[in-house]
Amino acid sequence: MRYLFEDYALDIDRRELRRGPDVLPVAPQVFDLLAYLVHHRERVVSKDELINTVWNGRIVSDAALTTRLNVARGAIGDSGEQQRLIKTLPRKGFRFIGSVQETQAALSGVEKGRGHNAPTSASPPRLSIVVLPFANLSGDAEQDYFVDGVTESLTTDLSRISGSFVIGRHTAFTYKGKAVDLKQLGRELSVRYVLEGSVQRGGNRIRVNVQLIDTETSNHLWADRFDKPVADLFDMQDEIVSRLANALNTQLIEAEARRAKLSPHQDAMDLYFQGKAWANRGPTREYMAQARSFFERALALDPDNVEALVGTAALDAASAASHMVEDRGARLASAEAILIKALSIASKHARAHLYLGNVKLFTNRAEQGISECERALALDRNLAEAHNSIGIAKALVGRSGETEAHVQEALRLSPRDDGVYRWLYIIGAAKLQLGADAEAVAWIRRSLDVNRNYPVAHFHLAAALALIGRLSEAQAAVKDGLGLDPYFTCGRFLANPMSDNPTFLAAEKRIAEGMRAAGVPESQGTK
Repeated sequence: MRYLFEDYALDIDRRELRRGPDVLPVAPQVFDLLAYLVHHRERVVSKDELINTVWNGRIVSDAALTTRLNVARGAIGDSGEQQRLIKTLPRKGFRFIGSVQETQAALSGVEKGRGHNAPTSASPPRLSIVVLPFANLSGDAEQDYFVDGVTESLTTDLSRISGSFVIGRHTAFTYKGKAVDLKQLGRELSVRYVLEGSVQRGGNRIRVNVQLIDTETSNHLWADRFDKPVADLFDMQDEIVSRLANALNTQLIEAEARRAKLSPHQDAMDLYFQGKAWANRGPTREYMAQARSFFERALALDPDNVEALVGTAALDAASAASHMVEDRGARLASAEAILIKALSIASKHARAHLYLGNVKLFTNRAEQGISECERALALDRNLAEAHNSIGIAKALVGRSGETEAHVQEALRLSPRDDGVYRWLYIIGAAKLQLGADAEAVAWIRRSLDVNRNYPVAHFHLAAALALIGRLSEAQAAVKDGLGLDPYFTCGRFLANPMSDNPTFLAAEKRIAEGMRAAGVPESQGTK
């Protein structure tokens, strides 16, 4: 058995801990302690259990146990202060909280340090990827530093994708400048995906081409091109890497969901990926119900599956924010409880902090919500959605004029994100709150051009159109909205406001008047 996490491979049969091609020296007791925690990562392991297993029940002082834990942490780049991988839960025990992939494969030729010709046999772990060094097509060796910087930064940023296994840069760079058989590479490194690309500078512009490839089939899953003027190279490198990382996150989820459908024995993560793929389609009742059913099935198999917990909470928060439920307060309370549980398991889960921030925004705690979103960005600088949430917060505290700048930052970081339609809508809603109704129409129509499966956007479009006197178009927008959410009413829209700020409340009242004029029902039976 081999456990893979971050850049490390813990081989139980060989009793070796490796980082890339290097074997790390680890004392036997430290190896046993680490192996036990990783193997039982789905639960908290008590102090007594560790002592009984690793020390065979001998009397061991708390200080000795703490020392061994800190040595184990140090071997995998963790510390007692960070607790990034091994978490201490006071009066309960310890838990390994890193994302782990299991494989039965023998160590590859690269990892053994004996060349690139020893294939493995087991299926590669999910979300496993290597970023091959990008090719410098500029004909200028002085550009190598920039090209290599893109590769290294992208390797780091992809490792922030929850549940991913990204081959470390040291191993990836052993392939620099070499012709590679991608199927063989997948077997050697035990990865499902390869990202390769090139950088070319001509005059005052830089072009970056990238493609994502399935190593099992050599099929190209996704390709894109970035063409930008040369300004500050390092600022541009950050922007390119951020856009790539955000786009790849969505593409990898889709690829894993397609694989999961074909799996005869689906586990919790197979079900999570399928649920996430449904959620990414848009917040309609049908898509959200499909996503929820997959998340619930995942949690039935693994009640502490962090990704499924966060996914479920995100659905609760989204349904409440979109006025799709009568019990809005209960849904948000449920989401908050679920996210607190997820963060007790994985305290540095960036999206859990983001969604907790959203819950606080939607329950009249805007400042606390902004703090959670800033925490999420500190953990994952590419989390564009967090900028959008801060933009929402500004509207909730009566500062809608500041919303667009925050949302534009989200769009800059991830212009092809699966959430773009929400972000464009938020700018439109902010314009509507400011009384810039014609601008609101333009922004919300852009949102619906990206994804028409967003009921609340149709109703806000209807309000904006009605307020500028285009009633026939407003009525058509209401019809489209009710086709997606037949239970939306003005009463539901105004119930349980997300803020008690007077400016916000006055704007909401005005928007509701526009909705009424467009033909949105005042009230009806609940659902």
